[in-house]
Amino acid sequence: MFATKRLQKELIKLNEKLPPGITLVKADDLKEWLMDIQVMDDNPIYKDETYRLKFTFSGNYPIEAPEVVFTPVQTPSRPIPLHPHIYSNGIICLDMLAREGWSPVHNVESVCVSLQSMLTSNTKRERPEGDDKFVKYNTRRPKDINFVFHDNGV
Repeated sequence: MFATKRLQKELIKLNEKLPPGITLVKADDLKEWLMDIQVMDDNPIYKDETYRLKFTFSGNYPIEAPEVVFTPVQTPSRPIPLHPHIYSNGIICLDMLAREGWSPVHNVESVCVSLQSMLTSNTKRERPEGDDKFVKYNTRRPKDINFVFHDNGV
């Protein structure tokens, strides 16, 4: 019940006004939403690209973080961004999305803004170390993965 009320309030706010470079694409229900984000500075790695995020909410939201992944769209204009903390299957290594880093004060908008910031500050056009192996063998949901956060520069 609490998740429903919170998501309804967030959806109203998202439909009224969003920060530059963030677009609500689809929110037909309170279980899964699609958002597009763009980097708004001149970072050449991400210039003129748009990325699709899929948010999946549990009944424990906002106490529990949503599951957030980059998802490719069947057009070249919506790839999964190249970043040392984003796997080629769209899974994001970001402490804010982990159990320990999540706080109920976060919301869909703050996650999108944090991901924009993460992309803006990146200087390496690469995947995380071990991307091929991780993508091939990982069977856990993103929220169940215990990433080791060691890079304070991202």
